[in-house]
Amino acid sequence: QVQLVESGGGLVQPGGSLRLSCAASGRTFSSYAMGWFRQAPWKERDIVAAINWSGSATYYADSVKDRFTISRDNTKNTVTLQVNSLKVEGKAIYYCTAYSQHYNNINIRNMGYWGKGTLVTVSS
Repeated sequence: QVQLVESGGGLVQPGGSLRLSCAASGRTFSSYAMGWFRQAPWKERDIVAAINWSGSATYYADSVKDRFTISRDNTKNTVTLQVNSLKVEGKAIYYCTAYSQHYNNINIRNMGYWGKGTLVTVSS
């Protein structure tokens, strides 16, 4: 069992940055791949980034490549998403997820555990 708690969301201007964090409970954190999804109002929940169990391999959606960075610290049971150059996309909830499949197997149906999300609002 893994419990995930996100933090770091807030209001940011276009072009700004945020650092989103996900704290995980459980002694088996390092055995899971981790991901971040994003969901805007009335839209589907889409993958943003994913990272393998050791942090040595990552995946990014095309829309966020070169702007977002995912990382993890297995000693602290945390995964972080650095989001830069945010676009005027309105509101979106960012969700942290843990899953047992290969980190690149990012089908939403494969996600085992979810946090409750943290809200990011990009507005001038």
